Amino acid sequence: MTKPVDLGFSISLIDLYDLQTAQRTGAYVFQEEEVTIIETSASPSIPHLIKGLEALSINLHDVKNIIVTHIHLDHAGGAGVLLQHCPNARVFVHPKGMRHLADPSRLIQGAKAVYGEKFDALFDPIVPIPEDRLVIKEDGETLQIGEDRTLTFLHTPGHANHHFSIYDEKSNGIFTGDTAGVFYPQLLSYDMELYLPSTSPNQFDPEAMLASIERFKALRPGRIYFGHFGMSQQVQTVWEQLHYWLPIFVQVGNEVLSEQANQSFTEKTEAVFNRLFEIVRTFLRKQQVPDDADVYQLLQLDLQVCAMGLVDYVEKQKR
Repeated sequence: MTKPVDLGFSISLIDLYDLQTAQRTGAYVFQEEEVTIIETSASPSIPHLIKGLEALSINLHDVKNIIVTHIHLDHAGGAGVLLQHCPNARVFVHPKGMRHLADPSRLIQGAKAVYGEKFDALFDPIVPIPEDRLVIKEDGETLQIGEDRTLTFLHTPGHANHHFSIYDEKSNGIFTGDTAGVFYPQLLSYDMELYLPSTSPNQFDPEAMLASIERFKALRPGRIYFGHFGMSQQVQTVWEQLHYWLPIFVQVGNEVLSEQANQSFTEKTEAVFNRLFEIVRTFLRKQQVPDDADVYQLLQLDLQVCAMGLVDYVEKQKR
């Protein structure tokens, strides 16, 4: 495993090796009086999280708060398994997500529809969380985890309706889950940064996403902590790239569905993916990123899911 990364301000990042891939998903750990974890990834990632906590000399009995930004399985799927190892912890979740963590049957059904026979390897097991260990946080509510550390919960739809982000005043940073997109640190070795919107099904809403981004900007953060993957202090670059890429993604979805109105959902999704992938690859080629760079494996996966969300969104708009 990779050693946890010290991000300063008593925050560490543990690589969770989602999809058995480094720098894919991570857990953020606050080493405060009340040890607090943000994001768990899927259940197969929990052994990596536990090893990371051991490397930080954190006893699992000392973990008090587990926060998931939203209930998609690559962020919250492992929460039930982790809770079995942390007897004194509670799980904090958006009000619209609570019932799905208590009874994950619909989450499982939806993920199986998307991932098919790959589901077990990616997500199994998904363990229900007892309701008395679930805590919802409304918009603007806070959680005190240390003498001088308060976390503020912000409802930030756009990627999903059951999404909140967490503002940490002490580090002047926001844990944005997927609402502020995906950061690809693999490209830093090519002296460039890439931030793409995450438009996965089935609650993607570009207007809500832009409104959430404006809410982030109003806080004037100095750091963004991404669900995928890591921290960026290039906040202005993040905003600029999201405002650049989001209209392109939506435009591609609209164009493809106009051209292929009579095709199946799968065929439309494949066409959107192909066009998005070519646009992003052309952009990266201009930045001297070679076609065999490792980042393309992640981009292919992410853009396929984004394409599904875009087709779903455009078809809903047409209805």
